[in-house]
Amino acid sequence: MIEQKEFTLSPHRRGFHLVTDEVVRNLPPLPEAGLLHLFIKHTSAALSLNENADPDVQTDMTAIFDRLVREREPYYQHTCEGDDDMPAHAKSTLVGASITIPISHGRLNMGIWQGIYLCEFRNRGGGRRVVATIIG
Repeated sequence: MIEQKEFTLSPHRRGFHLVTDEVVRNLPPLPEAGLLHLFIKHTSAALSLNENADPDVQTDMTAIFDRLVREREPYYQHTCEGDDDMPAHAKSTLVGASITIPISHGRLNMGIWQGIYLCEFRNRGGGRRVVATIIG
């Protein structure tokens, strides 16, 4: 069985945001075993798995990425959509547009400290479209 659903995540400001519960709420019933593939349909945001317990990790990740890829670099040519746009594209490439999570016993089989992150790299990215493909 393969099932696919597209949904929109709530808008978030720039940063790393735990969206595990929101993703799960948007999924159809999961099979006993299989895979969940999530794909974000944007070039200035990303999906990742990371720490789900200490919110300092989200703050630190934002600070790390903002230092790795800075705004207003003189060599940027793609500047027409604001200072945060080109850095957002670069950050999205570093993290990636998709994640795959195993499904076991009808639930996402993540580590106890893992959660699904929306990595929002624009100051105001708006709702982000995600395609969920369930194979099982």
